[in-house]
Amino acid sequence: MGKMDFGEILKKWEHGNKHNSKKTEMESWLEKNEITDKDSHERKTKPPGENRRRLINLKADAFIDIHGLSSDEAWYKLEDFFKNAKNNGYEKIRIIHGKGNHTQGEAVLKQTVRLFIEQCDYAGESGFEKSIHGGSGATWVLIKS
Repeated sequence: MGKMDFGEILKKWEHGNKHNSKKTEMESWLEKNEITDKDSHERKTKPPGENRRRLINLKADAFIDIHGLSSDEAWYKLEDFFKNAKNNGYEKIRIIHGKGNHTQGEAVLKQTVRLFIEQCDYAGESGFEKSIHGGSGATWVLIKS
């Protein structure tokens, strides 16, 4: 095989002409020319969405029960709880707020939790827990790293 210039190697690499177990022509060229492939770590990481699925299925690292608190009391407790979760490197937390069965209209604490999550800088994706963990009376939250 004759010499290939960088453009030809790049073109082959981008079109998926890679060898599964051997170094690609691109990797060989980069190594030979002492050039670091700054994006190589991205190809070795898990496929997009895999980490998200892992986190959603992960058991909560900690939980807080805010039943019976006023909206203001709950807000202050949530601030402390989220700061603690972030500082401890938690990935997922659970907030038990109740379903609001004893209130007229929508549950006050459920609304408070939703508003808090929307405004908290390190609150990520969230959702209601499975019924075994409280269903719509409990919310899980992923903590942004």
